[in-house]
Amino acid sequence: MEIEQRVRNHFLDSIQTKQDALEVMVPQIVRAAELACSTLLNNGKILSCGNGGSAADAQHFSSELLNRFERERPPLAAIALTTDSSTLTSIANDYDYRDVFSKQVRALGQPGDVLLAISTSGNSPNVMRAMQAAHERDMRIIAFTGRNGGEMAPLLREDDVELRVPAERTARIQEVHLLLIHCLCDLIDARLLGGG
Repeated sequence: MEIEQRVRNHFLDSIQTKQDALEVMVPQIVRAAELACSTLLNNGKILSCGNGGSAADAQHFSSELLNRFERERPPLAAIALTTDSSTLTSIANDYDYRDVFSKQVRALGQPGDVLLAISTSGNSPNVMRAMQAAHERDMRIIAFTGRNGGEMAPLLREDDVELRVPAERTARIQEVHLLLIHCLCDLIDARLLGGG
């Protein structure tokens, strides 16, 4: 295969994955944005977590809320649970890596807050433990998954929201997860600021 065709194939595959997602995900994206807005308008916060590329997505989402997305607005309450290396390593060392997010959720999460739980496979043990901790704290969950939703899907309650990308390849799922972040940020800004 020519190298240029390989590049084209990545673009075409990404475009197709986004088109497939568009066909099935819009209502759930809107529902997730409504949940996020309701939380923020009621003085709640959004905690986010994930591993690897999903950790970067958790931080990306948090930074867009704390700083700004595309329009000027007051900062919004968001915390990425992936950023404090001292906390992460002490929990992993003293307890278990599966607890690195759940202990933070138990300490920082309050009833009415939201956990944004990100896993392309839906099978990240530490993210699943964070979800369980969130439910213990009367928090709701927005889950970014892919494939078949993995082991995270059955943990979700009726008032939680799953944004499951209809794809198998991790790279394609991550690309749509980034788009989901931008959709949520735009919808939050539109709701809070109007117009746009």
